[in-house]
Amino acid sequence: MKPVGLVAIGRNEGSRLRQCLREAIRQVAWVVYVDSGSTDGSLELARAIGADTVELDLSIPFTAARARNEGFARLLELAPDIEFVQFVDGDCEVVDGWIDRAYNELAAKPEVAAVCGRRRERYPEASIYNQLCDIEWDTPVGETKACGGDSMMRASAFQQVEGFNPALIAGEEPELCVRLRQKGWKLLRLDAEMTLHDAQMTSFAQWWKRAQRAGHAYAEGSWMHGSEPERHWVKEARSTWFWGLALPALALAMTWPTKGWSLLLLSGYPLATYRTYNYYIKHRELTTKDAAIYALSCVLAKFPQLQGQIQFHQRRFLGQQSKLIEYKTTNSINSAS
Repeated sequence: MKPVGLVAIGRNEGSRLRQCLREAIRQVAWVVYVDSGSTDGSLELARAIGADTVELDLSIPFTAARARNEGFARLLELAPDIEFVQFVDGDCEVVDGWIDRAYNELAAKPEVAAVCGRRRERYPEASIYNQLCDIEWDTPVGETKACGGDSMMRASAFQQVEGFNPALIAGEEPELCVRLRQKGWKLLRLDAEMTLHDAQMTSFAQWWKRAQRAGHAYAEGSWMHGSEPERHWVKEARSTWFWGLALPALALAMTWPTKGWSLLLLSGYPLATYRTYNYYIKHRELTTKDAAIYALSCVLAKFPQLQGQIQFHQRRFLGQQSKLIEYKTTNSINSAS
């Protein structure tokens, strides 16, 4: 077996965890599953399949970052000389061929810290929200600034930057990648299938919560690494404040003195939607329907993202710890998705 281990994290993933771990055990030498307080028998399932398990201490607030760190620490106990680790969420399945492809890339390119590929929704037709996720996962290949929760990392690089920041409730992967690049490492997105993911989003409320969490990540990421040269998520954070608050507030505040003409400022939303639509038609080769749906979601998401940003700064000012923003249903929640 190649010197590759796998760390899967999850909470109440049920049958999806079974599929995740069965495929993982078939493909790599060591598999560690980290559980974040499941009540559906996930730990027992993982042990029965043959994975090594870690049960997080629930007296300490758990995050995906903390779970991955503890999984990696356990992996080092099992295999101190491990060279590469594949991180995966418990609602994902690593597809055939990915482990070999990722391993070969990292082995041949010592300057690369991590590689990722195409994460694809298993059931994009199940809901418009799953479809939006599938479009989101389809990002350009080549050298990139960040990887997501599914990626294969060089163990020495991961150790050099001391892993994920366990305090982050979202956006922990791009933040880790910022620190990796600051150490001179490169990151690659390969033109290869990597994982099948099941977002299981069926309602607008779930979509809203997920966008809210993204806004929180933008705010925290820009607060931590917003200075030059990184400017990490500064553009995204500012865009959220403009479209989510500044523009509508100005349009409404000036209604009386402008005799209603200020409401024309709200035409910026359909214009922004069209601009985003046009970009995805030209650069991402989406169908007109998919591009329209995704463009509309990008603009509408500014409002829940604003809510997430406000929550971050409010808790920061009050000295409170950020709380998880979960979007999955109560019978199937993965705090790391």
